[in-house]
Amino acid sequence: MTTADRSDTNWDRNPILTVENLTMRFGGLVAIDNLSFNVGRGDITALIGPNGAGKTTVFNCVTGFYKPTEGRIVMRHGPGHQDEGVAAVTASSNKWGQTAEGAVYLLERMPDVEISQKAKVARTFQNIRLFSGMTALENLLVAQHNTLMVASSYTVGGLLGLPGYRRAHAEAIDKAAYWLERVDLIDRADDPAGDLPYGAQRRLEIARAMCTQPHLLCLDEPAAGLNPRESSALNDLIQYIRADHGVSVLLIEHDMGVVMEISDHIVVLDYGVKISDGDAQFVRTDPRVIAAYLGVDDEEIEEKPEIASLVVEALGEEAATEAGIAADGAPPPEAIAAQADSAAGLADAKAHPGTRPAGLDGAREGGPDRLTRINGIGPVNEKKLNGLGIWHFDQIGAWKKKEVEWVGSYLSFPGRIEREDWVGQAKVLARAAGKAKTTRKGKQGGGQ
Repeated sequence: MTTADRSDTNWDRNPILTVENLTMRFGGLVAIDNLSFNVGRGDITALIGPNGAGKTTVFNCVTGFYKPTEGRIVMRHGPGHQDEGVAAVTASSNKWGQTAEGAVYLLERMPDVEISQKAKVARTFQNIRLFSGMTALENLLVAQHNTLMVASSYTVGGLLGLPGYRRAHAEAIDKAAYWLERVDLIDRADDPAGDLPYGAQRRLEIARAMCTQPHLLCLDEPAAGLNPRESSALNDLIQYIRADHGVSVLLIEHDMGVVMEISDHIVVLDYGVKISDGDAQFVRTDPRVIAAYLGVDDEEIEEKPEIASLVVEALGEEAATEAGIAADGAPPPEAIAAQADSAAGLADAKAHPGTRPAGLDGAREGGPDRLTRINGIGPVNEKKLNGLGIWHFDQIGAWKKKEVEWVGSYLSFPGRIEREDWVGQAKVLARAAGKAKTTRKGKQGGGQ
């Protein structure tokens, strides 16, 4: 594991969350192995890594959905480490305790409802979990349930319409309206959440989490399925939440454009183990991170020019040079695809079970889709798919079971395509691309 020089980093000096020696086992499977890291107060911290690295498992432990097998998870209200308070609560059987600076909470001892209500940790989910039949406004009012229940004296005050409840209800509506405006959904306040576009639902889920007034906001792949414009708007929203509301952010994200642009601190996992920890510049040029994302060993980057070429393409020449990686004399992408075909025995389609999917001779007008937007497809496998004539999301979205089986064998990923739902992801991305194309044509037609 590589770690940047952190002698004066905010996340070590003033952590709001500390994960210490976290281990999570499911029977004989070790999903998280002795993981430790800090989340700085006021920082945007990204937890990244290839699919299956254990990122969501960490989130589930932090937010109380899983109880870790071993380890300690400390949440702090108030500045500094508060070491004496942490030690006192740890030595007792208590879940939390007051300190001179504020309070400390041992999240591994707390049920999920108390982690949200008392420790003030909120989260969104990889798969959107809105109340689709409720309106956008009602979804944000539900997030304020605890406050409204207390104000209603647990239904009595609400039934009688007592002044305290009416005041709390009006404040809850004001807060919901504020966040609907911030996520540009105030005009859709009375529309069912399930009728909103995908990107709008993502923003609504973040707004719902913010209505709980969290100190730490955990976002699980908030940019998944978003187009570049929506990703840029998401960046602005996350930075606004941090800057204007003082909320620390811990996010899981596969969109490296989002991660590198907004993150103060990045922690990288691979197979449940931390392999890198530092700021964006340190992590993006760390050979261990590059190797993990490409699915190759460190030595392969040095020994194989075709792999080095992909690293340079992914990072850019300047960053690759900083990482000590050069691709002088490396073959062009077309040659790389040809080498991948040869190595996999593509000439003999019968070597793989299932049915080889139909391919195109080249990308359609407008150029190929960026297949790496599908979670699970990295630069190497994108080139291999291009070698099969797979250039666009709708091609992957049309795969049947036999074709998925063949491609899984060809990429040496048996079962992985199904687990990561490449086909479903591709269908969503293809629809988004189609709508964007239709909008562009409409604007062009209107301007003639």
